[in-house]
Parts: sequence; structure tokens; C-alpha cells
Amino acid sequence: MTSHSHRISRRRLFGTGAAAGAGALAVRGAAAGAAPRTRRRRTADVVVIGGGFAGLSAAWAVVKAGRSVLVLEAQDHVGGRARNLEIAGGEISERGATFAGPTQNEILALAKEMGVETFPTFATGENLYYADGERTRYSDTGPLGTAPPDPLIVADLAQVIPRLDDMATKVPVDAPWTAESALEWDGQTFETWIRENSTSPRFRRIVPVATRPIFGAEPRELSLLFVLFYIAASGDEQHPGTFERNFNTRDGAQMFRFRGGSQKIAIELARRLGSRVLLRKPVRRIDQGAGGVTVHCDRLTVTARRAIVTAPPAMAARIEYVPPVRIERDQLTQSLRQGNLTKVTAVYDRPFWRDDGLNGTAVSLNGPVNVAYDDSPEDGSPGVLFGFVGGDEARGFYGRPAAERRDAALGSFANYFGPKAREATQYFESTWPGNRWHRGGPVGIAGPGTLVAHGHALKEPVGSIHWAGTETSSYWAGYMDGAVRSGKRAAAEVLGAL
Repeated sequence: MTSHSHRISRRRLFGTGAAAGAGALAVRGAAAGAAPRTRRRRTADVVVIGGGFAGLSAAWAVVKAGRSVLVLEAQDHVGGRARNLEIAGGEISERGATFAGPTQNEILALAKEMGVETFPTFATGENLYYADGERTRYSDTGPLGTAPPDPLIVADLAQVIPRLDDMATKVPVDAPWTAESALEWDGQTFETWIRENSTSPRFRRIVPVATRPIFGAEPRELSLLFVLFYIAASGDEQHPGTFERNFNTRDGAQMFRFRGGSQKIAIELARRLGSRVLLRKPVRRIDQGAGGVTVHCDRLTVTARRAIVTAPPAMAARIEYVPPVRIERDQLTQSLRQGNLTKVTAVYDRPFWRDDGLNGTAVSLNGPVNVAYDDSPEDGSPGVLFGFVGGDEARGFYGRPAAERRDAALGSFANYFGPKAREATQYFESTWPGNRWHRGGPVGIAGPGTLVAHGHALKEPVGSIHWAGTETSSYWAGYMDGAVRSGKRAAAEVLGAL
């Protein structure tokens, strides 16, 4: 479907920036220091704001339907929060989204369509649990999966997780705010519910170990209804979501990786879309009129019949809308802020932890890195570990000098895998809250009251503007799969309206 005139060079797609990518968003006012130039004008049936998985998937569906489309991406690369990281020897790791797993059917299907293969995440050997200086090795093939078999938390684990999974079955994934107990569940934090339904102080300490990498947030920041929706969304139309599927590697969301890195899928999709994808085009304003929309970039104006905005709600709010969007949509974007998460990556000559029978997965009560994974290339050379620093751990992390942050992160790895972990040949940080076009990650989070009051506005079109992005997905919100699903859903809405 793509002619040679619709191609983008590898250089343009990868870009040259080091920070993780996001959709094309707005900051009011012209770019600082930009010299006046002639404003170009383009037209299309559909204009898509954002070149991540949601935007590219939406554009691809529009093209397949025979309609014209333009994708406006603020940064110099595509892929959104999926950004490849070149490490020693020309191998690829990821700064952001990495894994896929069972029931994430849309991202796996898209990868197959784009010719990107998967391979299993390394899971041979034992997991490691670190708690206040004590290391415990265990197998994730047991009944607790990735959860550590700590005798101080097992009783609460055995009754709390099944209860959460059961409550989640009562949350409609398309409209969680309509659940029978929505008012009760959205009126409290996840932390409040955990305190009332657990007995072990150690268990209450391990709950943030899960919420920090999954949400980039502490339990006190999360609505219970939002957490239950997230659990319900961790499945598909045939398989109910479970908490375990979020956190597990084996049969969970961390089960597969992509050869060439997850961004390779977006790069190939953008290559096929060709000149329809425009990089370095941050959107400043969207005007609506009887005939459709007019989208304004610094030196480009696009007129289209419909627009799809794929940015996270908090970032979509930075676009100026004329006339203003409805109050409930505006208030939603003020409430659904981005999570607080940094990803740290350490590269070694070889994955030495495997020699000790460890698979590289660690869960720790102590930070700054609470969760770690083996991210080595498929052939095991070089060795790569990555970990997440989120929530309160991240807030304390940012203010430290770079050398101290490196020492602290490698110190966490050393606690888990031994002193060799301090001998990294390369070290990288991907600080999502510091990125101009993201301001956080991995997902927009809802505190108490947000979903009941404003959730309906999350994906309701406003005139000729439609909303996509992983936060708007009914399944796998917060993941690549959710982004792809949302793009296809928004494209179907638009095509039905043209």
C-alpha cells in the first residue's frame, strides 16, 4: 500500500535525542528563537496528533480504509514511550516499554504484521527477594508466582490478591465508573483498602513494590476503583484480568520481548506510512468549525475533517482548543496526572548472575530499585539488568547528583546479585517526568473521585476531536497493547463519522 514516495529515512525515524519519546503535544507560544518562515498548509481526511503506538495504529487503520491521513509527532522519532536504547556492541535494549505477554493480542499481532519477531524473556533459574538485608532465592513456578514466599506476607497474599481479582470482575472495563460499587471504591485510596484488609506490616510494605513499577505511584495516590479497573483490564474479551498477569514474567505481561527492540515495530509501521508521518511537529492549537478541524504547528497548518489526539490526558491539556473543550473533559485532564517513574539500565560484559542460577528477576522491599529484570540480548551478550525507580523512591532519587544516583542504582543491583553488579560497563537512566513531551509515565493515574466524576469524558469525542492513547483502552491500559487497541478504536470512530 505504500509507494516509494511515502518513505521515511531510518535517521529521521530514530532521531538523535536521548530522552524517551511521546506524542505531539502543545506548549503555547512559538518555539524560542525560531525565525519567521512561510507557513505550509496541508489537508487530509484525518489528522493524528502523536506518533506513538496509538497514533500510528490509528493512521494505519485509516490508510487501510482508503482515507488520507497525516500524523504530527513533536519529537524527532516515533514510538512514544517505546524507545530503543543502543548499548555496547550495537545491541538494543529499551528505555521504555519492553515486554508483551498472553492476552496482549493487538501488539503481538501488529509486531507479526510488521515482521518483528518475539523471543522469551530469560526465565531460567531462580528469582530473588531482598528484604532489609536478607536475600531469599525462590522459584516463580510455585503457587505465588513472582510474589516472594516471605512467611510474614504469605497469609495476606493468599487472601488479598484473590479478593482483588474477584472485585475486579465486577468492574466493567469499558466504563468502570458504572460498577455497582463505584462510589464506594472510588471514594477511597488503594492504601486505605489494603490497611483495612491486611494484618501484616511487611505485606503493607510490599504493596508499593508493585504499584511503583506498574503505575509510577504509591498506593495512597491511587483510587481503589482505578486499581480494580487496571486488574480487570489485564486480560482480553475471553480471559478475565488478574493482578498476577500484570506482575508475572512466566505467563504474564513480562513473558516476551521483541527482536530489535519494541520501537522497531513503530519504526517499521512509520516506514510503511511514509511521508504521512511528520516529525518535529508539536501541535499548538486545534480549531473546530462546521467543516472539521484546523491544527496549528509552528510553520504548518493542517485542515482535516476529523482529528485523533493520542497524547496522555495531562499532556493533551497543553494543547489550546478553540472553542474550549467541554468542562468535564478539561477537568479530567487536570485530574489524571502522569505517574512518576525512572528506568535504570546497567550493562555488563556478560550476565554473570546466570552463573549463580539466577534469572535476573528481583523484588525488593528496599530501594531505590524495587524491581529488576534481565534485559540481556537473546544470545546473552552483553549482560543487561534494568530496574524501576518509582513513586516515593523516584522523588528522592531525582535530587541526588548523577554519580550518587548511579551508585545507588548499582548498589541495589549489588544487593540482589552480588558485588559484580557494581562493575557495570555502561549505565543509563530514562527519567520520564523530566521529558518535555511526557512529564511522567508509564500511565496517567487516577486518584480518588476521578473516575466517577470525569471518567466518561476519557474517550467521548468532542465535536470532531477523538481521543486515543493507552489510558483510554478497555484492555491493557498503560501498556503497548492498550495503545494499539485505542488507536484502532479511535480510527473506527472516525471512519464511521466520515
